[in-house]
Amino acid sequence: MRYTFKPLAGRGRGPLFRLGAGRRGGAADFGLGTIGSGIGGMARFIIDGGHPISGVIQASGNKNAALPILCASILSDRGVWIRNVPKIGDVATLIALLENLGMRFARQGDYDLRSLSSSLSDRPLDPGLCRAARGSVLLAVPLLHRFGRVELPFPGGDRIGRRRIDTHLLALEQMGAAITARPSSLVISAPRGGLRGRDILLDEASVTATENAVMGAALAKGASVIRNAACEPHVQELCLFLNSLGADISGIGTNLLRVNGVPSLSRENQEAALGPDYLEVASLMVLAVITGGELVVENVRAEDLRMILFQFRRLGMAAEVRGESLYVPANQPRRIQRDFLGSIPTIASSTWPSFPADLTSIALVAATQMEGGAVIHEKMFESRLFFVDQLLDMGAKVVLCDPHRAVVVGPSELHGARMHSPDIRAGMALLAAAFAARGESVIENVVQIDRGYEQIDRRLGRLGARIEKED
Repeated sequence: MRYTFKPLAGRGRGPLFRLGAGRRGGAADFGLGTIGSGIGGMARFIIDGGHPISGVIQASGNKNAALPILCASILSDRGVWIRNVPKIGDVATLIALLENLGMRFARQGDYDLRSLSSSLSDRPLDPGLCRAARGSVLLAVPLLHRFGRVELPFPGGDRIGRRRIDTHLLALEQMGAAITARPSSLVISAPRGGLRGRDILLDEASVTATENAVMGAALAKGASVIRNAACEPHVQELCLFLNSLGADISGIGTNLLRVNGVPSLSRENQEAALGPDYLEVASLMVLAVITGGELVVENVRAEDLRMILFQFRRLGMAAEVRGESLYVPANQPRRIQRDFLGSIPTIASSTWPSFPADLTSIALVAATQMEGGAVIHEKMFESRLFFVDQLLDMGAKVVLCDPHRAVVVGPSELHGARMHSPDIRAGMALLAAAFAARGESVIENVVQIDRGYEQIDRRLGRLGARIEKED
């Protein structure tokens, strides 16, 4: 995998970008003002459907890599550059949380951010901001290493079902942390002398629990083994970033990580260049196919897309990776492929490298526009498919068998409707349905979409979409 973690020296950039010498890089620069205006569902999209999504677009940086790497930058007080940071709501929320703790940021260009944690203080975390972003749970271990104790308000994020944090806590307990539950927060305390390396078996391959565990082990005393670890591309990016700061992590990309604890992460002038957001790339592909458009998505990474393209091909959607671009041809046949013995296919989510759970919502919408039938099986979250009732109002032929499975029969001729975005991924799925539908649709609460997709209305507008945003 081509992840880039390089020293800044010798790249013709001169000295480190100085705070005060250029633009500040705080939450306002990364969209918190926009997100704030949408709180309570005030922002909405108005879409005139039936127009092809065509042209060339650049993939954004990976949201799910930006959040843990921003948190991990707490572990170094030497200043860290993070390149290709997406300007989305979840990033803005996390930056605001860090600024409240005294962390300083500077920005160079639109997407490069420098974090400096030397002035970080042991202040209470803002409960409202923690409720706004699930990624706030990734602050637990970095703050525990810095101050020996952290009180973590319960994290929020998407309402897609029960999202337990037991895996995080069990891993920290094994490394010696003491945890006390309060009505609205958790108090986590490190043992005298800091966390201790252990052989840890995660009870589920949770992405954020793996990220917290590996950050804990990186500065723990002694060696650790993390078994049943998640190995998504963004987990790999975090591990490589920590190694660039001086950590000793091996097994990256597998479900068994070996970590030799080090006293400090003190290498100077490091930078992380975030990879492309493969979830956004896949979403853009669906938009193009179901509207009949021809699209080129630039800055993609082929190895991140292999299973996604395989499963999308079963759903009747074709695309071709050409170097670092994804080419989506126009006016595809859009026929679901039956299995070898003639049964309808099941598209099931699972842990990496299987089909990502975050794409089940938009895969379901895609299936409504294909000839044939398919089963969409969301194994992880019991509320992710509950947006289906809004598709039924648009004319989709979907049977929700239970909280985890839906049978889709297509093609359905969708018509415009008024909808409400319940979470990031369902919001993008409803946006796709609106683009495929006849007539006008209104999507309320688009703050949820803005949390994960950067300026999606403006970027899609340049590709032929007829979409307006109203506050």
